[in-house]
Amino acid sequence: MSKETLAKSIREIPDFPIPGILFYDVTTLFKDPARLQELSDTLYEMYKDKGITKVVGIESRGFIMGPILATRLGAGFIPIRKPGKLPAETIEESYDKEYGKDTIQIHKDALNENDVVLLHDDLLATGGTMEAACKLVQKMNPKKIYVNFIIELKELHGIDLFNKDIDVQSVLSL
Repeated sequence: MSKETLAKSIREIPDFPIPGILFYDVTTLFKDPARLQELSDTLYEMYKDKGITKVVGIESRGFIMGPILATRLGAGFIPIRKPGKLPAETIEESYDKEYGKDTIQIHKDALNENDVVLLHDDLLATGGTMEAACKLVQKMNPKKIYVNFIIELKELHGIDLFNKDIDVQSVLSL
């Protein structure tokens, strides 16, 4: 299987969640065992030698590949969620996204200065969600931060939001 096969497997849904947005549905990758394995293997190969101690997944599609990757890397998994979903003390960050404003939270004790963190989500569009996630993680002063997406929408230039000291990679560029 190839990256082209993975890309062709992604379902496109026009006007979701609002008119004018073309939504890339990665659940079509997850439902096929061969494609899920290929995606898991690809992500593992990208990060196996980076010393990752925690994989941080962003609600909700980051909760699918994030734990799979954490298990393969021998790392812990940390969720970033919308307000009111995490039970212990949290810190939060608000941000603008392409179709509104939102806030995300992480447990205050989720990470520390000894962690090497991989932030994972399904899609990089304008970058607001992941930029906010990076700010949350940076408040905890980890050793290093890596950022990963299954898909990057190149024409939206979301990658431009990230400092050059943060390694940002995607499996697929569309």
